[in-house]
Amino acid sequence: MEYVIEMLGITKEFPGIKANDNVTLQVEKGEIHALLGENGAGKSTLMSVLFGLYQPEAGIIKVRGQEVAISNPNIANKHGIGMVHQHFKLVENFTVTENIILGIEPMKSFSRVDTQKAAKKVLEISEKYGLSVDPNAKIEDISVGMQQRVEILKMLYRNAEILIFDEPTAVLTPQEIHELMGIMKELTNEGKSIVLITHKLKEIKLVANHCTVLRRGKYIGTVNVHETTENQMAEMMVGREVSFKVDKNEANIGDVVLSIQNLSVKNSRGLHAVKNLNLDFRAGEITCVAGIEGNGQTELVEAIVGLRKIESGKIFFKGTEIQNLNIRERTLCGIGHIPEDRHKYGLVLDFTLEENFILQTYFKEPYSKKGTLQVEEVRKYSEQLINEFDVRSGKGSVTEARSMSGGNQQKAIIARELERSPILLIAAQPTRGLDVGAIEYIHKRLVDERNKGKAVLLMSFEMEEVLNLADSIAVMYEGEVVGKVHANQTNENELGLMMSGSTRKEGELNE
Repeated sequence: MEYVIEMLGITKEFPGIKANDNVTLQVEKGEIHALLGENGAGKSTLMSVLFGLYQPEAGIIKVRGQEVAISNPNIANKHGIGMVHQHFKLVENFTVTENIILGIEPMKSFSRVDTQKAAKKVLEISEKYGLSVDPNAKIEDISVGMQQRVEILKMLYRNAEILIFDEPTAVLTPQEIHELMGIMKELTNEGKSIVLITHKLKEIKLVANHCTVLRRGKYIGTVNVHETTENQMAEMMVGREVSFKVDKNEANIGDVVLSIQNLSVKNSRGLHAVKNLNLDFRAGEITCVAGIEGNGQTELVEAIVGLRKIESGKIFFKGTEIQNLNIRERTLCGIGHIPEDRHKYGLVLDFTLEENFILQTYFKEPYSKKGTLQVEEVRKYSEQLINEFDVRSGKGSVTEARSMSGGNQQKAIIARELERSPILLIAAQPTRGLDVGAIEYIHKRLVDERNKGKAVLLMSFEMEEVLNLADSIAVMYEGEVVGKVHANQTNENELGLMMSGSTRKEGELNE
């Protein structure tokens, strides 16, 4: 068998952790090969070795049958290897074309960059693969899905034949995911080979030919996707059977905990994102605010937790107005928040794990006495959370948050918020970028909070999660609630229609 890429016996170590332990990956020409594993299983590390960002301690890499040494990304590019990273590497205030040619600028005479010539080539490639990107648009003005296409164009412009996609769908809407899958198939039809890092089994079933599974840094096996079920792949990945159904009994609904009245909020561009909205959240119930991204859900959540000023309206928490309280005051009165953007609002990336765990409580006993931090108490609390929530990191409590995998960063935030057992838990995209094992665990914990009589506000763009987890669903469209339904009285189709703006009239739920 002729392989376009072979990674044989790759071992890569970091302080306190063997990220790749004798791993093998063999990719055939013209196929989409999925690389599957839990958060922190070593998928991104393995691909960073292939792309020359890391040097392995052991193992060899072959490209088209020839053994090669890839000491940096420029050499990877020379071998026709390109990579789209999970967190895009783009200059915000440059245009699409400027980003694509960065580092390999075509020159006119007198050392001026020939941007026009480059833009023409970018447009040609864009049209060939159906990417429909405007070469002259600025990065800061285009959607996340478009930015990802720019990253793909960056590879194609450099004539990459082997494309690595690291968690490419983590930040996309369902529509964009569908389009990306089409683009990937188009690329392989042209003879390119793709390695797809993911933990979304549905996507693997849709596009991949083969799937290699890693678990805790070790190679578990490679399977033919068409002959393997989602459950079998999940079991290989987690090492046990995984349940895809959320196990929950009928909700025991209590009093209104949070009441939003005539709320209007502007977005960062000064336009109304939330328009005169009324909504109640009750104890003992998971209420999901659903909708396609960009319909005001994010601004609504930010207004409730105090990250965004409101224009008008009132927010009542347990009967008391809170819209004028600061963030700490809202936190202390019993609001927990798992934020949508974990890097911006969830963690201080340069702090250790234990410092992140006490961000809201460092000034209280037992963590602080007479203004002095009690290091032993903080450590004890941190170790308890790490064990209970299975937060995996190289150096335990003293690991820098920045060095952890995305999924483990998310688990750390969830551990901190749930441990405080707030009266209202706001979970915005709580499972974005998590693997099936972690998703199963977090769903269980959210249901536990609801069963303890807490109010849970879930914001999610994953249709399956919405239908599985929520008791009631409020659908937002262009800043307004277009319908409120019981989760067990609706389906994906009806929700999809409501999300695109059609109102549900008959049988609509009244508060």
